[in-house]
Amino acid sequence: MESYAVFLRGINVGGINIKMADLKAALQDCPFTKVKTLLASGNVVLQSDLSAKDVKARFEQCLRDSFGYDAWVVVLTAQRVAELVEACPYPADDKSTHSYITLASDTAMLDELFAAAEELGGVAQVRLGPEASAWLAPAGGTLDSPFSKLSAKPRYKASTTTRNLRTLVKVRDAAAAL
Repeated sequence: MESYAVFLRGINVGGINIKMADLKAALQDCPFTKVKTLLASGNVVLQSDLSAKDVKARFEQCLRDSFGYDAWVVVLTAQRVAELVEACPYPADDKSTHSYITLASDTAMLDELFAAAEELGGVAQVRLGPEASAWLAPAGGTLDSPFSKLSAKPRYKASTTTRNLRTLVKVRDAAAAL
């Protein structure tokens, strides 16, 4: 039985509102155990005998069937989440900046996003692996930051999602406790 973290893209923003209790109830018929939701931004930890690829497919289908929207998720093993948190060179708590990790289910899309951010210039970012990159935004200016605007483009919607490093620490800890 493998422990996974599942990161939902675009819920509880832009008109797609899902209560975490409803999400957990919808997942009860899937081949997942120890399902736990974290925060209202779409973070789930669970266990399954399925591969990460199959967890992704089943989870997305459950969201589509239960909530009627075109759902996308990124699925990582609990161990990989811990490795990414450890690899992030940016601070989890800083008064002047916020540290983020963009996660991807499609390496090519993350490659493209990373390169586009490099071309913008002035974006503090580092690649953490094939499925993740870390970046900084000024405190109070995340949504206005060049990288945030770039990553919000529809092109990246189906394959990427971003979390604050503090959130990933909470997800890491919850997945380790399964």
